Amino acid sequence: MPTQAPPQSELQRLAVSFSRSLRSANRAETTIKNYNAAITRVDRFLARQGMPRTVSGVRREHLEAFLVVMLAECAPASAANHYRSLQQFFRWLVEEGEIPQSPMARMKPPQVPLTPPPVFSDAELRALFKTCEGKTFAERRDTAILRLLLDSGMRRAELANIRLPDLDLDTQTILVLGKGSRPRHVPIGRKTVQAVDRYVRARTLHPDQDLEWLWLGEKGRLTAWGIAQMVERRAKQACVAHANLHRFRHTAAHQWFSQEGSENGAMQNFGWRSRQMLARYGASAAAERAREEHRRLSPGDRV
Repeated sequence: MPTQAPPQSELQRLAVSFSRSLRSANRAETTIKNYNAAITRVDRFLARQGMPRTVSGVRREHLEAFLVVMLAECAPASAANHYRSLQQFFRWLVEEGEIPQSPMARMKPPQVPLTPPPVFSDAELRALFKTCEGKTFAERRDTAILRLLLDSGMRRAELANIRLPDLDLDTQTILVLGKGSRPRHVPIGRKTVQAVDRYVRARTLHPDQDLEWLWLGEKGRLTAWGIAQMVERRAKQACVAHANLHRFRHTAAHQWFSQEGSENGAMQNFGWRSRQMLARYGASAAAERAREEHRRLSPGDRV
């Protein structure tokens, strides 16, 4: 028989109000979803262990026991994400007067080993673009999408939500709506402009050309999920493993720093608000860049 979910607790009821507060602050729905997932998971853990499920009853030792289980079952990064989500929840409870002090006030987050995600090699990128060679609608569209991903490092939602009026190919910029509904103009290169222009011309012959959304599928708008499926399909054709949209973002950041792009420019172009993101994305291939820099500078060769 399937395991019955425990009855709703005070934690879950207050999580609903927490979500409303986050929406009033214009937080991204993905962020809200992640926070709720952490609250639900810790609530189920507390229920299984017979621990308090009231906000005043949860103690530091309960949450530390939860994180021990998380670290045994999940990657350290996932445990750290749950830690940050719960930290925000209990901080909100203090601000709302539900509890006098957060049980996480003196807790430390789980250590996350530095395991930078891989970036695409030039050979892998050439193989991906080769799968889109041709003049069909799908080939024009997929080339434009892959070029944009590599050139700009856009997030999936930013890419999927582009509308036709957002394009300004003459100034080589695209208006996107980033996290927290923050708009920014993303610059793109000449090859990307050419690829998008070719797609836009092919788009005029599509039955759904009157839709405001830039990307079209066989029937109507091409959604973020559809874009992700396309990338997976092209990667399979190109025999490129572990290809996803976020890997393009890391690759774009790696290439930016490899060409000695500035930190301020990276923050503006990639839509980062925290300088911590510079280290996170810059670490994707830091060792490779360090070797290249050494070959260029080579202190020992100067003597």
